[in-house]
Amino acid sequence: MPKHKFTTKVAKKYPHELSQKQWKHLKKLLPQPKKKPGGPGRPPLDVRQVLNAILYVMRTGCAWSMLPNDYPNHKSVFHYYNTWSKEGIWEKMHVKLVKKVRTKAGRKKRPTASSIDSQSVKTTQVGGQARGLDGGKLIKGRKRFILVDTIGLLLGVKVVAANTSEKAGAKLLIEKIWANSHLKKLCGRLELVWVDGGYQGDDLYDWVANLTGWLWQVIKRSDPLKGFVLLPRRWVVERSFAWLSFNRRLSKDYEKLTRNSESAIYASMLPMMLRRLN
Repeated sequence: MPKHKFTTKVAKKYPHELSQKQWKHLKKLLPQPKKKPGGPGRPPLDVRQVLNAILYVMRTGCAWSMLPNDYPNHKSVFHYYNTWSKEGIWEKMHVKLVKKVRTKAGRKKRPTASSIDSQSVKTTQVGGQARGLDGGKLIKGRKRFILVDTIGLLLGVKVVAANTSEKAGAKLLIEKIWANSHLKKLCGRLELVWVDGGYQGDDLYDWVANLTGWLWQVIKRSDPLKGFVLLPRRWVVERSFAWLSFNRRLSKDYEKLTRNSESAIYASMLPMMLRRLN
């Protein structure tokens, strides 16, 4: 009888998973798991698979406990996500990639101009800190403040209660950037920040100038114009929010801790930057 060759069918990779080339950009930026003594069959986790699992949650919006069996245990995956959040690994990794992407785009590693804006999102029954009602948009939850460069790359993020005003939120974001050595260095050459009318006020201009030396420039829409209008310079930060919206995990804020909410935004920016480096 003829011999038949039996082959094991390899499961198709998920579309979001990191290629070998993309993983090379991140491998040295992530701490490797400590090898714990144990019985046979308990090797240390594959950090690449852990990161793929985190990106799966960001892209699909599923709960951690609903991770496919292709990935490590969801408790281990969340442990890594939370630990990297506490240790500032997401910010450090993000800064390194921003510099690489800017260099490949023919720009200097650190930007000189930027734009700031906020986005209010609903929270869930999970509970947690920093929640409020945005009276203007009638959204109960949290507000995301982001600072981006002229090509839309994220320079910093701060998540606060939704009832935080634009001026107060901008101050909190800048204070966070200034307190983080990696983010502060990335923004060290900034000279100009474009904002909309919600961020105007001499007190804010003076505060920003005294702390950072940045020029705060308000861009307003013309009064006769009605409906949606594409404002000069301001459209860049709106496009960044649109990029983030492709990650279903960000459609609401599911996290108990605001630092994990901020880490979710940094994690969601990774695939876009890695594609630009291919």
